[in-house]
Amino acid sequence: MLDLVIIGGAAVGCSSAIYAVRRKLNFKLITENIGGEVALSGVVNNWPGIIDIQGFELAQKFAEHVRSYGVEIDEGWTVSGITPVKNYHVVKAQKADGATAEWQTKAVIIGTGIHPRRLGLPGEDKLDRKGITYCTVCDGPLFKNKVTATIGAGNSALESALMMAGISKKVYVLSKYAESEAGGFPKGDAILVDKLKQSPNVEFLYEATTTEIVGEAKVAGLRYTNKAGEAQELMLEGVMVHIGMIPNSQFAKGVITLDAQSQIVADSKCRTNVAGIFAAGDVTDVPYKQIGIAAGQGIVAALAAIEYINLWKE
Repeated sequence: MLDLVIIGGAAVGCSSAIYAVRRKLNFKLITENIGGEVALSGVVNNWPGIIDIQGFELAQKFAEHVRSYGVEIDEGWTVSGITPVKNYHVVKAQKADGATAEWQTKAVIIGTGIHPRRLGLPGEDKLDRKGITYCTVCDGPLFKNKVTATIGAGNSALESALMMAGISKKVYVLSKYAESEAGGFPKGDAILVDKLKQSPNVEFLYEATTTEIVGEAKVAGLRYTNKAGEAQELMLEGVMVHIGMIPNSQFAKGVITLDAQSQIVADSKCRTNVAGIFAAGDVTDVPYKQIGIAAGQGIVAALAAIEYINLWKE
């Protein structure tokens, strides 16, 4: 019987693990990979104490800190389910090669984060990482002086387009909304819309529905239908997709409470509705998805789990 299983190897999982090992808990840290979205974040300049660092490097430092205590991080595991049994939990996981494992544990901390929502269009899978990116901060500089398009209608899309306006030769911004609806971006902040409209190399395409990403070895363009339902095509070299994020919570469905967006509902101590299961960071309904917040919540979750374990009875 383990004291604790921590699921996720990014900011939440690593900060939780540091506190768990310092309290000498018998625990496992299992994860698909080190860093999650942190490792894909390009330059990170909002981590206190470090002015600029690559996301991948920061993620490696998280793991290095954990390993400095002699903790083995079990990589390559995808959690398939958590089953409450009496007063403990069974965590089941599998690897890509078909290997399976399960652990009995008094408590669980879920810190599995989020992943980008995909368009689900022809050409998307084939051209992924060949001109299509879901992280403009990571890959935007690769498209210097090129023609790009940003797809989306929220703040992440607006921020992507603003960044690319300073990098690309030409930026198309495709919104599914009409211009009359909050400037075409009802899910975004008006100040960002106003700034973007002042950029001379930005062209807005309203009521535009992307239908296909075009290209062979790399992106060569995209096809969309306009508000009249007419087929249109843009010749370009980069596509930035920002249509939302999806919580990595599918394995918890039916076990703990999720909200309408599939985020895990957790309280101020990162407790879920099931005793002994805690959740922290981007996978939860915490309002701001930031590395620093995730790390802080990982600490809260660890301390709350320790409190729970101290009171645990056979």
